[in-house]
Amino acid sequence: MLERLQKILSQAGIASRREAERIITDGRVAVNGQVVTELGTKADAEKDRITVDGRPIRVEANKLYVLLYKPVGYMTTMKDPEGRPIVTDLLKGIKERVYPVGRLDYNTEGLLLLTNDGALANRLAHPSHEVDKGYLVRVRGKVTPAQLKHLAVGVDLEDGRTAPAVVSLVRESEQNCWISITIHEGRYRQVRRMCEAVGLTVVRLKRSRYGFLEIGELKPGEYRLLTPAEVERLQRGER
Repeated sequence: MLERLQKILSQAGIASRREAERIITDGRVAVNGQVVTELGTKADAEKDRITVDGRPIRVEANKLYVLLYKPVGYMTTMKDPEGRPIVTDLLKGIKERVYPVGRLDYNTEGLLLLTNDGALANRLAHPSHEVDKGYLVRVRGKVTPAQLKHLAVGVDLEDGRTAPAVVSLVRESEQNCWISITIHEGRYRQVRRMCEAVGLTVVRLKRSRYGFLEIGELKPGEYRLLTPAEVERLQRGER
């Protein structure tokens, strides 16, 4: 089926449609060996050989949406130069190539969404979408009301002040405390850096929620496919 090139690039997870337009006009896209710069150009992703910077793209016909409980010790990149395990190693039985929506760092566990629906992945990852992400954080020692308030109103980091967050104390003991933090930004190691900025040492960090999706009864390393109703809610833009 003939479709506009920018739509095909978006569906393949290369870039958002707007970014794909720039890639095309910059002369980085070729169809069957011919460089294309016209935005109205159409192609057939199943029949034509489409490349970006000389590398062929692939659009999966069968769309998959996977909710994974990422364990500590796995990378959310598709390859790791140091040879560390990557999250797709855990998806036994899934033959389609899927990739993470956003990321969790090596030492963070919890809910990770993976898909081969590039258009949806780009939309969810875009800062304007502002998906709420809920974390459970175990920190060393006691947490003061002032520290909780500071986290909630915003923390000054080297890349700017964080947006207000929803913060609460879940459980406490003499040795450590569990706090709940919900943010909608997606900065690198944001929750860890927020805690460090207010004098808290993170011992364990788990993402328990992404928008309306929750980790539920999954254990580390386990995954499930989203239901059709959940996929529809994501596509409608529910958060």
